Amino acid sequence: MNSSKSDKNFNLARKERILRMRAGLIQAIRDYFISNDFLEVETPLRVPAPAPEEHIEAVPSGNWFLQTSPELCMKRLLAAGYPRIFQISKCFRAGERGNMHLTEFTMLEWYEAQSDYMSIMQQCRSMLVCVCREMGFDKVIRWQEKEIALCVPWEELTVAQAFDTYAPLSSQEAFIQNRFEEILVDYVEPNLGIRRPTFLYDYPAGLSALAKLKDTDKNIAERFELYLGSVELANGFSELNDAQEQRERFQAASDAMKQKNWETYPMPEKFLESLDNLPPSAGAALGIDRLVMLLSGTARIDDVVTFTPESL
Repeated sequence: MNSSKSDKNFNLARKERILRMRAGLIQAIRDYFISNDFLEVETPLRVPAPAPEEHIEAVPSGNWFLQTSPELCMKRLLAAGYPRIFQISKCFRAGERGNMHLTEFTMLEWYEAQSDYMSIMQQCRSMLVCVCREMGFDKVIRWQEKEIALCVPWEELTVAQAFDTYAPLSSQEAFIQNRFEEILVDYVEPNLGIRRPTFLYDYPAGLSALAKLKDTDKNIAERFELYLGSVELANGFSELNDAQEQRERFQAASDAMKQKNWETYPMPEKFLESLDNLPPSAGAALGIDRLVMLLSGTARIDDVVTFTPESL
């Protein structure tokens, strides 16, 4: 057998192994949520009005848009009286392509009424420990020469603590200078989730368009992100249920999008109307593709999907 044919067979076998792992992972996630009394839901992929968010650009579909997240529809279900829901769905974001990004990707989202970001943070940990155990990773994940322990207490750092420890300026200084994302990526993220998973929480209010602010400090949003091996895997928060405040945040985001010459969306009026009935709630979104990357040991998102955009 020549080397090119051998390499092709090896790559095909590796791809099949990863795709089988992916299928098993999705089933394990479903089993976890169903066994914990969550209702699996499906909401439309094509919507008339996505959430205006300054750093996320939706893909047009006729006069509507492909969803950037099922968040708005799922929170309308919460407001309608469904207390515990989850969904595994396709999401779409324009201009996102790289080793960690696809314009079309798969997201797990779940929401629970009468909950907050701290409860969802611990639920995220419990879910991942359970699912990883089902997949044969009961103690550690080995990814890119990192050994990430799952069984020890997970690290929890506020954003302020992480910036004070790893960055050359504070989180508030970085935010005021419009350098928060730059400093986070260059100085903070490389140190997160290295030996154990890290929850980074309590973000500046201006970086959390749909999150509730802390009652004790309106400069801080009740938001967390989860990192494994420096990879951002999940994002969650306590849900804002003040319609007027949410409208003002959406308008500010829409104005910022106009400054970048992005297409702006109609205001999601039906979602805003539903907020009057939204109970105290929290939810999280987790990237399925990235979790498969971590479990399979690959650094390329292309390896964990059946087709990339370039191959179609």
